[in-house]
Amino acid sequence: MTPSDPAETRTEARSPQTATLAEIAREAGVSAPTVSKVLNGRADVAPATRTRVEELLRAHGYRRRRAEATRSPLIDLVFHELESAWAMEVIRGVENVARDAGLSVVLSESAGRLTPGRTWADQVAARRPHGVVLVLSGLDESQRALLTSRSIPFVVMDPAGDPGADVPSIGATNWQGGLAATRHLVELGHRRIGAISGPPQMMCSRARIDGYRAALETAGLPVEQGLIKTGDFHHETGHRLGRELLDRPDRPTAVFAGNDLQALGLYEAARELGLRIPEDVSVVGFDDLPVARLLGPPLTTVRQPLTEMAEAAARLVLELGRAQEAPTATRVELATSLVVRASTGAPVA
Repeated sequence: MTPSDPAETRTEARSPQTATLAEIAREAGVSAPTVSKVLNGRADVAPATRTRVEELLRAHGYRRRRAEATRSPLIDLVFHELESAWAMEVIRGVENVARDAGLSVVLSESAGRLTPGRTWADQVAARRPHGVVLVLSGLDESQRALLTSRSIPFVVMDPAGDPGADVPSIGATNWQGGLAATRHLVELGHRRIGAISGPPQMMCSRARIDGYRAALETAGLPVEQGLIKTGDFHHETGHRLGRELLDRPDRPTAVFAGNDLQALGLYEAARELGLRIPEDVSVVGFDDLPVARLLGPPLTTVRQPLTEMAEAAARLVLELGRAQEAPTATRVELATSLVVRASTGAPVA
């Protein structure tokens, strides 16, 4: 065969990814259009066939060329829970960036799970958004491979665990925030300081309570395990655990609540027990939600820049989508700051 042979010319003109798709179709025992349906998230593919094709796509390291990927004018925003003012601050930040870019936001919730279900991943593949922002959530290996093969970038905001060295993420200085909150109480003269943490499986929760411990140890104060309660970042838990702390005969004179919602519950517990804030117990929260300054008394809290974090995550996911090459991992932490209001004061002698 000579170089001018048409058959050879056609073979040389094929791109490596076209050849790989043909290989995938042959290995899976299906047609090329079926592989295309799987890539595009079409529902009319048998589950067993879809699984076989997905496994081969991962095995071949197939990554759809960005030029091929016709994107919908969307950003997918995924929460593990969608039921608090905390989520509204995040939505506002992503909406700000999406609006400026001429995009819309699709909201979804993983029903409390820290990893969305497989159905969600298929739906995202079918929507082909500009990118995905996951809040307090992560992706399993197959979901990451599915989005990567479709050239759909993703960023994790406030990751629940270690997202991995190659996963872009936006977080906050949670340890520093826990340290600042507790140091403020120590400087006011408190020596018995309780804490209501968040879920232990969440990295931000562990970091905040580690900051609390560090502040006590630096001040030469004991870390009393009986004064540390494990919560779940919900108001009801703050109320229940707040009552446990404040109903003790040796109750703490101050409490660091792991977030503002638990601080709200603590306020309720103090009111039920006839305790005054801050005269009988000082309270510090974390987040600085809008409701914090409306409480009576207004809540001293650690400001977590939620809207700014969400804006940074949305901008990053759009930048990743525009990148011509797979970028190196980007991990950013925005600074927290203590906002002192009327819920803290010196302990009564």
